[in-house]
Amino acid sequence: MEPANYTRVTEFVLTGLSQTREVQLVLFVIFLSFYLFILPGNVLIICTIRLDPHLTSPMYFLLANLAFLDIWYSSITAPKMLVDFFVERKRISFGGCIAQLFFLHFVGASEMFLLTVMAFDRYAAICRPLHYATIMNRRLCCILVALSWLGGFIHSIIQVVLIVRLPFCGPNELDSYFCDITQVVRIACANTFPEELVMIFSSGLISVVCFIALLMSYAFLLAMLRKHSGSGESTSRAMSTCYSHITIVVFMFGPSIYIYARPFDSFSLDKVVSVFHTVIFPLLNPIIYTLRNKEVKTAMRKLVNRYILCREVKDK
Repeated sequence: MEPANYTRVTEFVLTGLSQTREVQLVLFVIFLSFYLFILPGNVLIICTIRLDPHLTSPMYFLLANLAFLDIWYSSITAPKMLVDFFVERKRISFGGCIAQLFFLHFVGASEMFLLTVMAFDRYAAICRPLHYATIMNRRLCCILVALSWLGGFIHSIIQVVLIVRLPFCGPNELDSYFCDITQVVRIACANTFPEELVMIFSSGLISVVCFIALLMSYAFLLAMLRKHSGSGESTSRAMSTCYSHITIVVFMFGPSIYIYARPFDSFSLDKVVSVFHTVIFPLLNPIIYTLRNKEVKTAMRKLVNRYILCREVKDK
């Protein structure tokens, strides 16, 4: 029940990752390095897939979309976190907090749904190889990507509607470096049990169900590859791709399940898991895909060599 008289909170104060100046400087250097690696790594993936004529498979189209979402996802929290390392009192307006929360769940959920689409793509490639090009045509790929974004948007709108309906009349300190539902709900001036239940269902339960379904799907695909295929290069490449996808699924869904699939109480590991989920995880995607995908590595080397050659010719 909303109180009859209360002063609306207009801003939130973030506690950040540390209050010690020396630790903040060390963290700034570490996370700035992460962020500066994420952007070029994912931009290079997108440019390589767009410019290389050999990377026209639906898998690479989906990978380029995943890289774009990684750039966006890491840019939601990292820039403000880096700036706040040099600010004594870390503030964020109520509107800015809601916007950050919205985009965090919009992009995060879209990425989860996109990983599900990528699992379907691998199923079509491995179990229906003769009809793969027909099944995963460009039109269907665009529709599935659009549905992933739509699903993320609907999911995020649900979280925002639940949050903006709550009254915030007193405490405005969030024990984190960014705004998320798990922190904002705790300081509301009302009984938030119904809202928490809906949030746990819409965020946590969906994460658990998708995670289990994806693991089972990839386990089935790996079993199919071992049972019906030999030890040729195409089989090894398909298995390597599946292992890459499984790694990404674990890194994406593991922290999400920890954060959202439980009551929103505070635990000592919360900030560590949040940092991994919002800053470190997007870095891992380009590393995992480039290290385990021979075609992408070869195409990247060609693109970089072509760029260097063009610069040398221009300088002369």
